Amino acid sequence: MELKISKQAVNWFKDEIGVKEGDVIRFYAQFYGSSPVQDGYSLAFSKDNPIDKVVSTELDGIEFFVEESDLWFFDGHNLHVEYDEQEDFLDYKYIKPDSGAKNTR
Repeated sequence: MELKISKQAVNWFKDEIGVKEGDVIRFYAQFYGSSPVQDGYSLAFSKDNPIDKVVSTELDGIEFFVEESDLWFFDGHNLHVEYDEQEDFLDYKYIKPDSGAKNTR
C-alpha cells in the first residue's frame, strides 16, 4: 500500500486541525457512512501514536500513517489524500495499483 499526502492537504490539516511539526496523524476505518472501497465504513483520522504501522509518509515534519489493523479497509488500494478547494475539504482517492483506476471519497 502507498500513502501520499498533497502539500495542499497538509496545509488543510495545519489550518483546520492545528497540526504542527512533530504531530502524527493516523488514518483508520470507522463504522459509519460508506466509501468507494467499503460499504458501511468510512475513513477517519486522529492524532495518534503508531503501534503497528504498516505504511507512513511525512511532509513538513508531520507523519501520516495507517496501522496494520486498518489495512483491510483499503482493499488493496493506495490512498492519496488531496485537498478539494471548491468543497474546502479533504479528497480521499483510492487507487488500485495494478489498474490505475481511481475511486474518490
